[in-house]
Amino acid sequence: MTDAREGDPDTIASGRTALGIELGSTRIKACLVDADDPTVVLATGSHDWENQFVDRLWTYSLEAVWEGLRAAYAALAADVRRRHGVELTTAGAIGVSAMMHGYLPFDADGELLVPFRTWRNTNTGTAAAELTELFGVNIPLRWSIAHLHQAVLDAEPHVGRVDFVTTLAGYVHVALTGQKVLGVGDASGMVPIDTATGDWDARIVAQYDELVGRRGSTLPALTHLLPRVLPAGAPAGELTPEGAALLDPSGTLRPGIPFCPPEGDAGTGMVATDAVAPRTGNVSAGTSIFAMVVLERPLTSVHHELDLVTTPAGDLVAMVHCNNGASELAAWAGLFTRFSEASGAGAGTDGDAVFDVLFREALAGDADAGGLLAYNHLAGEPIAGLAEGRPLFVRSPDSVFSLANVMRAQLYGVFGTLALGMRVLADEGVGLDRMSAHGGMFRTAGVAQRFLAGALDAPVTVSATAGEGGPWGMAVLAAYLRRSDLPLAEYLHDVVFADAPSETTSPDPADVAGFARYLERYDAGLAVERAAVEALA
Repeated sequence: MTDAREGDPDTIASGRTALGIELGSTRIKACLVDADDPTVVLATGSHDWENQFVDRLWTYSLEAVWEGLRAAYAALAADVRRRHGVELTTAGAIGVSAMMHGYLPFDADGELLVPFRTWRNTNTGTAAAELTELFGVNIPLRWSIAHLHQAVLDAEPHVGRVDFVTTLAGYVHVALTGQKVLGVGDASGMVPIDTATGDWDARIVAQYDELVGRRGSTLPALTHLLPRVLPAGAPAGELTPEGAALLDPSGTLRPGIPFCPPEGDAGTGMVATDAVAPRTGNVSAGTSIFAMVVLERPLTSVHHELDLVTTPAGDLVAMVHCNNGASELAAWAGLFTRFSEASGAGAGTDGDAVFDVLFREALAGDADAGGLLAYNHLAGEPIAGLAEGRPLFVRSPDSVFSLANVMRAQLYGVFGTLALGMRVLADEGVGLDRMSAHGGMFRTAGVAQRFLAGALDAPVTVSATAGEGGPWGMAVLAAYLRRSDLPLAEYLHDVVFADAPSETTSPDPADVAGFARYLERYDAGLAVERAAVEALA
């Protein structure tokens, strides 16, 4: 990743830039890059936010969405002024990405009918099971159609008024541009996509309309409810005057900026790691953790552990999605940060420094974490058969209880459920030439990357862009509007990543064997996790 360089003020003032904005689970980030060389990051901005658990459903308010977007954009504009001495008045292109899936239903007047239901909710089991059987395709609990159908099954009063359903990225895009469109990667987490046409699967759409029709539902046809699907590189509207005022109430940002299709965080993660070609894959670690593997052929069977989605270009992807990622690990780091402050030994120690110390301590742990087990399940975890989560730390009397093993167990725990899902892909005979990783936990060089390589028994590459993550990947997709004459995979591999530095870690045989022992105990110990969910209501 290249820092700001001489000549950047003219690049910014003339609009030879691309702006990516991503609404993640805990932070909204904005990233401005040089459109001609997206590895040059010109400015960044961010805003922290948190979901709420309201009426037993995970949600974010629309007020929090706009408060956070405006704050992240204002921070970006301030960074431009500080680093380059110019005002940010325009950009060459903008793209918005966000957490995939979930449920945002609107009426014909554009009013949200129920609070946003995020991907984290697991109340859609009945709907997901019925749709999976009907379609012959795995429909996970978090997919938009599962949320919609559960509302139909529960006869929720708002169903008769639904006129439009979209994702969080799609909602923000409509507000900024007026266009009801969605990038194909994000769309593939709403309703299955036909990769031959790059559009909603017509067979599945017809089956669903027939299903709800038989039940006497007044729900409009699915094609009426859904956004128009677009591939990466397609024009997706322009910033309207109303949209510019929403994003920048100061009035400095001018309308008319082209937009690329809005995407999901899975797609931006694939772009940020150059993993959109067949036989490539990536792992994205944040509040959730998921692996994306681009397939050469369809899978032979339906697996509840695997979602079939697409790249932003529309190619078929097997996704192993786990609701729980690094949040529990962060909570433990926070505990040690507070101990350091309270003891007086590390007053003022920042979070990154504490993570660095703890991660490096984990390297000294036993290969199997000394018999310790860590379950990071703050929320339900469908792959593990859990409707709700209870974070647990478990050891037996003969476990080796040390700080090094505690931290190695916590890091292994982030990858535990993911590894169970990846086993299914391996059993399908899916070929993989290259696996990349990105997310904040990979900022400490050589630790999480090494443990992930051991967990997957495959080389893992972390590039210099890994710490930038999804917002940078979205900025790259915005820049791609200028180069869409090239296939997306070619643009990424030969243009964006041609000279980008990266580091590849091969699996250590001791780590592979140690993680395998850990995972065997982890799988068996899920019975303890299920008992905790039942006992601790």
